[in-house]
Amino acid sequence: MTHGVGITEAKTALDALEDMTLNVQPITLEEYQARVDKAQTLMRAKGIDAMYLNAGTNLEYFTGLKWYPSERLVGAIVPVEGAVTLIAPAFEIGSLTQAMKLPMKTLLWEEHESPYDYIIDFLKENELTKGKLALDESSSYSIVSNLEERYPAAQMCDAKVITAECRMHKSNAELAHIQTAMDMTMAVHRATGAMLQEGVTASEVRAFIDEAHRKVGASGSFFCIVLFGQGTSYPHGVSHEQKLEKNDWVLIDTGCKLHGYHSDITRTYPFGEANAEQKTFWQYERQLQQAAFDAAHNGNTCESVDDAVREELAKLGLKADYQLPGVPHRTGHGIGMDLHEWPYLVGGDKTVLAPGMCFSNEPMVIKPNAFGVRLEDHFYITDDGPVWFTEPSRAMDDPFNLA
Repeated sequence: MTHGVGITEAKTALDALEDMTLNVQPITLEEYQARVDKAQTLMRAKGIDAMYLNAGTNLEYFTGLKWYPSERLVGAIVPVEGAVTLIAPAFEIGSLTQAMKLPMKTLLWEEHESPYDYIIDFLKENELTKGKLALDESSSYSIVSNLEERYPAAQMCDAKVITAECRMHKSNAELAHIQTAMDMTMAVHRATGAMLQEGVTASEVRAFIDEAHRKVGASGSFFCIVLFGQGTSYPHGVSHEQKLEKNDWVLIDTGCKLHGYHSDITRTYPFGEANAEQKTFWQYERQLQQAAFDAAHNGNTCESVDDAVREELAKLGLKADYQLPGVPHRTGHGIGMDLHEWPYLVGGDKTVLAPGMCFSNEPMVIKPNAFGVRLEDHFYITDDGPVWFTEPSRAMDDPFNLA
């Protein structure tokens, strides 16, 4: 039997968990201001006069204001010099003021008014109407077209050259948040393996994982994939209910958020005995994961990490590129305030690896219509090379490194 799997009841496994967030502090006001300062430095270097941040992750990253996009425009204008200005519906100012972290000027529009007129007036007042305006990459077509209609002389560009460049390089505080979130989800994985019993359904396991994430201090699971048997050959799951049977292959992929930062860990293991092919493919997956890690050195490109995985695939006799049996998707993604964010460990991404960048490492290997193996851990780049957030599984029959 697999170490740590099927050894206790769900209640006992839950009771053993405790809050892991008690000593974790949120991002400070000083760090938010430093992010804006860095953005403005980059804007000067790239000749950008103002940047619009729409409600969503970028707005939260730079200002600490967590607000979801809707039909009512909420956003912020970051000028190349000076304070950030929030533009929002006037009736929301009470809620917005409570949610603000970084002090901002405000432009408040009433329900019968157009917020875009306020943006243009702001640009005129600050003599920016002939300059270059960078738009948050999440800005909708409606936002872009409304600004173009009112601002025909605009030189609009993608703000990704600013937002991504800032967010890709995590600070020590950000790394600490991600580390704690990963530790939380790893504890949940161990508890989940322990409670697995023959006959339990995938939905029951997902419910347990959500509650377990709450026990360790999160607001629940941010996402959760639980697959058994043949279902593990589908990277993002199946639509029908599954019930765990003896000697089933198990794949669990889940994560949570802590102060806006994500965790994301996958473990694959047998519930009972694995067959010879499963054992072989599990070891292939571990070798592919290690090949990616070994290639992820400061100064290498993102695509070179994926190339290393494809080269290892060929050595193992599996199919090249994205064919099966083999690895049907990229090696990994960036992670931070978005679960999937730039840069990506994939062919064509020539971003140079640099300190503070964080990535998933999950070159999932699949035998179609049979089973899949995904081992997903994350690492971050340092001057001395990559460092794991969580230690990879050492062996198929010891997925949580308990032996």
